[in-house]
Amino acid sequence: MHLSDSSPFEVRDPRFVDGLFPHESVEKIWTGGRWCEGPAWFPAHGTLVWSDIPGNRMLRWDERNNTVGEFRKPSHNTNGNTVDRQGRLISCEHLSRAVTRTEHDGSITVLADRWMGKRLNSPNDAVVHSDGAIWFTDPDYGIMSEYEGQRSESEIGACHVYRIDPHSGDVERVADDFDKPNGLAFSPDESILYIADTGASHHPGGPRHIRKLAVNGSTLSDMGVFAVCDNGLFDGFRIDVKGRLWSSAADGVHVFHPDGTLLGKIRIPEIVANVCFGGLKRNRLLICATSSLYSVYLNTTGAV
Repeated sequence: MHLSDSSPFEVRDPRFVDGLFPHESVEKIWTGGRWCEGPAWFPAHGTLVWSDIPGNRMLRWDERNNTVGEFRKPSHNTNGNTVDRQGRLISCEHLSRAVTRTEHDGSITVLADRWMGKRLNSPNDAVVHSDGAIWFTDPDYGIMSEYEGQRSESEIGACHVYRIDPHSGDVERVADDFDKPNGLAFSPDESILYIADTGASHHPGGPRHIRKLAVNGSTLSDMGVFAVCDNGLFDGFRIDVKGRLWSSAADGVHVFHPDGTLLGKIRIPEIVANVCFGGLKRNRLLICATSSLYSVYLNTTGAV
């Protein structure tokens, strides 16, 4: 299918068209952030919550009336967010170096801030398994400067991936061979966990890829590199119901088939940090890109 030169879609593989409405355009919903991250969709009230990390605030967009307001300020330089199976907000806070849960009454519960008695670095992104376990990454971006947290020494001395047990609350390290683990997401059947490594951000020649790991209970087995970013770095990403991976990158959103083929890109005029599926039918891709929030309707829906 031929797409016009003005189309935001760059087709690399014919299979990409199956997930698109070729006539659709990218809509800029809001702008005014410093570094927008961690979008989380709440279907019960049709709102999106996301982070402006350096702004030390969280914002909320209401799809029904297209308004944006502050959700929380200060936010402890919150980065990644997600929603658990009970509809509660799970957040990764740089300043407090913790993973927290916002309860239905508005109170905040600290779920994890230490491993083996040592403070975490700066939790970055989290996903919730259907068994209630929370898996999260812990690079050191939030303790490298004052911009997105507070400059501090790492007590752990490395950047790992962890799992919070849904019953005991224990924090278990599940991967210790990443440079700077970043975004992560499960395949639709939860048999695979994809994890981005953005070590190239500070280490020349470092990783700029997404790895694929088999999930067996609370353990992971390496399945190798799934995809390498050809423009900037992968950060956050989400999976649709067909197992396609929709990832952030410097030039927009990169879309991969489950076999690792780059299907195409959605061009965005700012560096993309993270995405999530939202809208009434979960077929609206909501895109956090540097200072702005964008969206585009797709011919697919996000995996739960």
